[in-house]
Amino acid sequence: MSAKVQASSRLLVLALLGFSLSACRPHDFPQYPPNYREYAYVTNGGSGMVTVIDAVNVRVDRELAVGANPVAVAASPTRNEVYAISSGAAGGQGSLAVIDAERNAVVATIPLHRQPVSINVDPKGDLAYVANSGSNTISVIDLKVLRDIAQIRAGEEPVAARLPPDGKTLVVANRAGNSVTLIDPATRLVRAVFTDCAGASSVVVLADSSKVYVPCSAGHQVMVISLAQPNGQPGNAKADQLQTLMDVGLAPVDIALKPDNGELFVVNSHSDSISEAVTNSNDVGGAYLMGDDPVCGLVSRDNALLYVGDFHSENVIVYSINDGRRIGSIHVGDGPSALAFSANGNLLFVVDTRSGDVAVVRASSQSLFTMLPVGSEPNAIADKAFTAQ
Repeated sequence: MSAKVQASSRLLVLALLGFSLSACRPHDFPQYPPNYREYAYVTNGGSGMVTVIDAVNVRVDRELAVGANPVAVAASPTRNEVYAISSGAAGGQGSLAVIDAERNAVVATIPLHRQPVSINVDPKGDLAYVANSGSNTISVIDLKVLRDIAQIRAGEEPVAARLPPDGKTLVVANRAGNSVTLIDPATRLVRAVFTDCAGASSVVVLADSSKVYVPCSAGHQVMVISLAQPNGQPGNAKADQLQTLMDVGLAPVDIALKPDNGELFVVNSHSDSISEAVTNSNDVGGAYLMGDDPVCGLVSRDNALLYVGDFHSENVIVYSINDGRRIGSIHVGDGPSALAFSANGNLLFVVDTRSGDVAVVRASSQSLFTMLPVGSEPNAIADKAFTAQ
């Protein structure tokens, strides 16, 4: 074959390849308007940095220094801001870094108390609640003026504080206290305490604010509490009540709630399984093996698939909710420990703690698209999408 014919053939192949790629791109990567911005923020516990990932172009944008041992991150629902929690040096004070998402720059740092480990922002984006595990308190942060305005006493070693959508109860999981504290956010006084939840580790709330679920991670149960005045109706006042302790697998460490709130999935780390439960009756169905040390779960927007990260492997398990079975696995990095969807759900970000990267998965095909290097020991992720002004 002549050189001219070979060159012509190569050009034809490249043209066809380019056509093929451009034809599939709108399906996998939607075309956004010029002023659309979306970033994923990853806290790197071992390097004191937050890695910013450009979710539109699927690439690392930059790294931001936020403080020693960042462990949690949350995006504002109303402002173009992101908040990163650094727990600080051993036994020391932590801090909250305020990131301007439009410039991707740290614009303020708010001192916190000892060993903050989690953050929850209220639906209006005005207040944040930070669990300080080392000082047994919850910090209330005014996000309008960017300062700590109150300290609320909690149980021993609070690790999660969550405000339901109706804003009427602050629910705190106390890991060392083996308890759940309910606080009136208006008065900042304790309303009730429920004990016997060994190693209470996180809080999941139903969309109607009627119930909370707390995994008792040092045991094999999930505490279910019904909240007083779940719908904010004056005539329906009732006491907070312990509904049940659901028996699940060993070391339940995470709960993945379906977007329709009909079912939840408990991730049982030491049983290598998930347990499925119906929220209206608290009935627990079967347990399903998920791999080696599952630690996190996330349900797709259409309520069809559950993704489970196995920390002691390099896989994310894909579970079909309608079929009640595993349908595949996605090879990612080492130690998947946190999951997040992009704003429109077309991408799944998988934080790999041991290999120091983020796997980007096409949700439509459950296939790996690329791996992005981040910092040392990444541990949490939050996505923020907005329209630039």
